[in-house]
Amino acid sequence: MTDPFYDITGRGPVLLLLPGGAGHPMGLGPVTEALSGHFTVVTYDPLGLAHGRLGEPVEDQRVQDWSDGARQVLDETLPEGGTAYVFGTSAGAVTALDLLARHGERLRHVVAHEPPCVGVLPDGTRQQAAFREVCEVYRTKGLAAAGALMTAVLEERAAGELPEGRPLSREEELTNPMALSLAHVIGPFTSYVPDAGPSQARLTVAAGSDSRGQLLYRTAEFLTKAQQADFVEFPGGHLGVLQHPLDFADLLRRILLGTDSRS
Repeated sequence: MTDPFYDITGRGPVLLLLPGGAGHPMGLGPVTEALSGHFTVVTYDPLGLAHGRLGEPVEDQRVQDWSDGARQVLDETLPEGGTAYVFGTSAGAVTALDLLARHGERLRHVVAHEPPCVGVLPDGTRQQAAFREVCEVYRTKGLAAAGALMTAVLEERAAGELPEGRPLSREEELTNPMALSLAHVIGPFTSYVPDAGPSQARLTVAAGSDSRGQLLYRTAEFLTKAQQADFVEFPGGHLGVLQHPLDFADLLRRILLGTDSRS
């Protein structure tokens, strides 16, 4: 395994941030800054996209590789015998769940925000197939059509007529984090089903208030029951960490450190 890419800011107990999409931490600056007064915030960048590797070749990704990389980051940033808080959203939340299942001894409390682990649902096979269709539409019709279909899948409604488009060239794809996610991350990560075994660390599964009635809110509720976890609702939707960074950070701080921790 190559050396992992990550950034560190702040002081306090270690909080590992696992971004969504293709793992590109773009847009997380405001929430990171808000958390850095309470935590040593370690932001993992599994593909190194924010560290000069945007445009480099990318292969299909594996959840286990991302969580092994996250474990390596913790080994490099935690004191011996120490444990970390972890927050992951979307694909990063899937990584957090695998990290919890396989390396839980290094964790204190994991918050998994809207992980697309749709296989836990009673209709999980159908939902996994829907995400595979999104990936196929991306390959044949491009980003706009795939985005429209994915929005419909998440909102659990018919997509209607998709916008016309064209496939991206390989060069275009390699410089676009969303395209990389559609090409190499969404398929394997939505196929992942978490291990429901016991863990030493606490798990909180989260969903956005704007996601009520949608696929990933339903998934979070089912996953909470399957994992015997806590459930919490964050502000915003699937991108709530970007939409409401200050409120998001405040709630995350209170979940991890307690309601009496100073703001």
